[in-house]
Order: sequence, then C-alpha cells, then structure tokens
Amino acid sequence: MIVAANFKMNKTRKETEEYLKELKTIDFQDVKVAVFPPFTALMEDELIGAQNAYPAKNGAYTGEIGLEQLDEFGIKRVLLGHSERRHILNETQEFIAKKFSFYKECGFEIYYCVGEPLEVRKKGINAVIDYIKTQFEGIDLEYENLVVAYEPVWAIGTGVSAGRDEIKETHQSIRELTKRPILYGGSVKLNNIGEILKIPNVDGVLVGSASLDVEVFKEMINKAKEIKK
Repeated sequence: MIVAANFKMNKTRKETEEYLKELKTIDFQDVKVAVFPPFTALMEDELIGAQNAYPAKNGAYTGEIGLEQLDEFGIKRVLLGHSERRHILNETQEFIAKKFSFYKECGFEIYYCVGEPLEVRKKGINAVIDYIKTQFEGIDLEYENLVVAYEPVWAIGTGVSAGRDEIKETHQSIRELTKRPILYGGSVKLNNIGEILKIPNVDGVLVGSASLDVEVFKEMINKAKEIKK
C-alpha cells in the first residue's frame, strides 16, 4: 500500500521540515509513504520526491531543476505527467516521455500520472482508456520502479471524487496494461480514503490538498494500515 502527498505550490522549507518531523511520530508499518514538496523545500530525507524535473543533469534551462540538484539531496523519486503540468503548463506527451526515459535510466522511482478530462469521461470507459493509452506513449509500463497514478482531471481539487464503480472499472482497465502499482488521486479525503483503498487494483492514493494538514495525512496512513490486500 502506498500513500503519497503532493503539496503542489504549498508550504515553505521550514513548514516541510516540521511536517516531516511530526509525520514520523507514527509507525508506517507496511505502508509506503512519499512526500512531494515544492522545489524550495527539497531536502535529504527518504520520504521526499520532486514534483517535476528536467531531463538533464544540468544546463541552461531557466526555472528548472535537474539530476545534479536532486543528487545533492540524495533524491531518487520524481512525479511526472501530472495533469496540471499537462493542461496548465502545456507539457506534451513527447516531452513527458523524454523525462520518463531520462529518469528511468537514472534508476529513479517514477510516480507517473494519467487521467482524463470530463468531456472524455462522459463518453464512457472505452474513450477514457483510449485517452489514457495516449498518455502511456513512450512509457515503459513494466519499468520496475514505476508507480502509476490515475487522477481524473475533473476530480482534482474539485472536492468531487470519482465514484467507486468508475475507479474500479478504470483501475481494472489500467491493470490490463501494467503490473506496476496503481494509485488513485483526485479529491482523496479522510472520509473516503478507506472506501477507495478497498477497491480492487487500487494499490494506494496520491493525495493533494488533504495532505497539507499533517494530522489528517497521519490519519490517512493509519486507515491504510488497517486495509490488507
């Protein structure tokens, strides 16, 4: 079971340090925990991953960070393909796949995000999977350090999670494409995480806004500990 926190553009370095200190007051047991803070809060800690990275060691790429900066903190985990990178910052699948290939060659654990907008969801599951398959172009779905995160775009930050049947059907379809862990993300909250984690082929969650409160995130981890698969 995996429970991951994506802070997005929230929290300072000091706040992240305090968060991690408090987070580690509980025993994770068999739950794998990952935390993705903003770039300014990257630090040497086994829980930390980067929300994004450029596919190069270093170079003339203003506003980016690369392998050299991640190596300084011993970070070997990166989040790629998030819908906010795709839809707000207009990252193409070709560029995302290039990032994936680079960090795969570097042995990183890659949390790779896919998900459909509402207009695609309304067309049904076949349209959803066809859309997700385009987001898998150029991606090694059997890479041993891959973690897939299914996040329907229409559920991210809206407070509306996908329904149980929608999650079940979509995760089952993704499972036919890869054997790697599949997380669900999209308005995961303390009051729905238990139900979500019990759905077949849901191997964990990627939590956004609800993870910003460390006490809530600790309770989410505790709920995950209770669910055996």
